[in-house]
Amino acid sequence: MNNTEFYDRLGVSKDASQDEIKKAYRKMSKKYHPDINKEPGAEEKYKEVQEAYETLGDEQKRAAYDQYGPAGANGGFGGGAGGFSGFDGGAGGFGGFEDIFSSFFGGGGGVRNPNAPRQGDDLQYRVNLQFEEAVFGAEKEVSYNREAECHTCHGSGAKPGTSPITCTRCHGSGVINVDTQTPLGMMRRQVTCDVCHGTGKEIKEPCNTCHGTGHEKKMHKVSVKIPAGVETGQQIRLQGQGEAGFNGGPYGDLFVIINVLPSQKFERNGSTIYYTMNISFVQAALGDTVEVPTVHGDVEMSIPAGTQTGKTFRLKGKGAPKLRGGGQGDQHVTVNIVTPTKLNDAQKEALRAFAAAGGDKAVQPKKKGFFDKMKDAFEGE
Repeated sequence: MNNTEFYDRLGVSKDASQDEIKKAYRKMSKKYHPDINKEPGAEEKYKEVQEAYETLGDEQKRAAYDQYGPAGANGGFGGGAGGFSGFDGGAGGFGGFEDIFSSFFGGGGGVRNPNAPRQGDDLQYRVNLQFEEAVFGAEKEVSYNREAECHTCHGSGAKPGTSPITCTRCHGSGVINVDTQTPLGMMRRQVTCDVCHGTGKEIKEPCNTCHGTGHEKKMHKVSVKIPAGVETGQQIRLQGQGEAGFNGGPYGDLFVIINVLPSQKFERNGSTIYYTMNISFVQAALGDTVEVPTVHGDVEMSIPAGTQTGKTFRLKGKGAPKLRGGGQGDQHVTVNIVTPTKLNDAQKEALRAFAAAGGDKAVQPKKKGFFDKMKDAFEGE
């Protein structure tokens, strides 16, 4: 250990204020609490965060830690450290820890009742929608694995005909007190009970189906009604479709995250749909009425004479629905004038005549060389 390890555990620097340390502890404690984080090693991380905050959360203990470093942290002084009067080495010496813990989990004395009903974990599911499905809405059936209440023991974790008993070590509290001798005196801290692992109960005869957890993995199906006008990244919350709760608590929620697949024709921003349409030089110059595809079907659109490339027209009400406020968006159509790549002789002569009529210098056909004439002769045979 070094004299920055406790700071590292909380993710703060050595010059962090007490308020910053307190906020960091709240965040890290909630992240690694064994009732919330089921990942391997989370409980050990949680204990390390507690240990760090018990020192850094008290200004006097923090000063001793900063001054003596590893020796102070490991109790290498023997006896109390002089000059730090007013420190209570008993359980009352870190009442601030209990206040913060209580703000997370409620209950008196800073310790949550492990036998109280708790809601199950929330889940996320990503659903892909076609472009038109997102515009008009859809109904999707989604299937996923979740922790469900065990059908054999109905969530108790005990073999049918038996019941869990109150933990004989922690007497149902889920935590035990551990006294540690430190250079600042005896320090008491609460840790998760090593017998019941925080549940407050012992199961002498575990259920054969769930092996004492009260939960079992099951495939679950649910129908999701997706409203018209959704966009990528938006979420739909389905209450009670997450994982099973604890001690008779409710199921968690399912959050369906929308992902809209791209369209080959259209682009979209909110309720506005965008479309690019190619038109010819003649249509742009003389004007025309064209058929424009929309998600609502083809519609006619007038192109006035003299339209320039890049000109955008609006088709009112041909966009996507507005999720908030109601109404329908528009479709914006941008025209792109396509220059022909192949012209026959008649078309070339017509364009030269057009240029000459406008006072432009007409492009004259280049004179044919020997090989061009030979090519024409063979092609004419």
